[in-house]
Amino acid sequence: MNIVTRELKANRKSLIIWSVGFLFLIASGMGKYAGMEGTGETINELMNEMPESLQAIMGTSGFDLSSALGYYGMLYLYLTVMTSIHAVMLGSGIIAKEERDKTAEFLLVKPVSRSVIITAKMAASLINILLLNAVAFLTSIAFLQQYERGEEVFESVTQLMMGMFLLQVIFLVIGTAAAAVHQKAKKAGALSTGILLLAFIISVAINLNEKLEILKYATPFKYFEAGPIINGDGLDLTYLAISTILIILLIAVTYRFYQKKDMNI
Repeated sequence: MNIVTRELKANRKSLIIWSVGFLFLIASGMGKYAGMEGTGETINELMNEMPESLQAIMGTSGFDLSSALGYYGMLYLYLTVMTSIHAVMLGSGIIAKEERDKTAEFLLVKPVSRSVIITAKMAASLINILLLNAVAFLTSIAFLQQYERGEEVFESVTQLMMGMFLLQVIFLVIGTAAAAVHQKAKKAGALSTGILLLAFIISVAINLNEKLEILKYATPFKYFEAGPIINGDGLDLTYLAISTILIILLIAVTYRFYQKKDMNI
């Protein structure tokens, strides 16, 4: 438990900064919607005139931007990218920092196994992403209900946050696995963020070219898109199963390689 508390304190400042960033992003995004609210269909017409490639990159295609929930669907893409960056950096950093900061010897001489250490670190990471997800959820509900009320908004945002949480966990364990496998602690973060960037580029490429649709299973950014959820389809069971398997496999990789890893102290 001491390790969990230690990691929570170490990441407290970072969590506050990310939370403020989320609050600002959602507030400014919905503030722009408030400024365009009276224009109605002209928002959709304006967006439809944009090149399809730009619509794919901005994440505007397929949404009714004249509604608050539809506009939030466009904003959700940026929220998932931000939370994924936070999660992958947190995952790689919380594992690699002992070698990077030369504190591995202090931690490993304690009468606890490496399994206990990695469990505590991952528990602290999970608490961090849960708190950030909660900030995003409460802020989203607070701002959306100023323009749209009803069970549909609450249910849609709840499902969107569930999908985002699973995406956070996927990139968290990608980060921990990369840090456990890579022998050079300083490069673990670059490796894991590189994987995230590649996954995002693949998702954009799929939006640009329908022939690449088969690659949707290769990028987590396609698992929990806002469009189907807002339209009432909910979370896809296939993607839920793939996410669960992927998380379990990456956790197993983290434990296996961290227990055998030669620490640079």
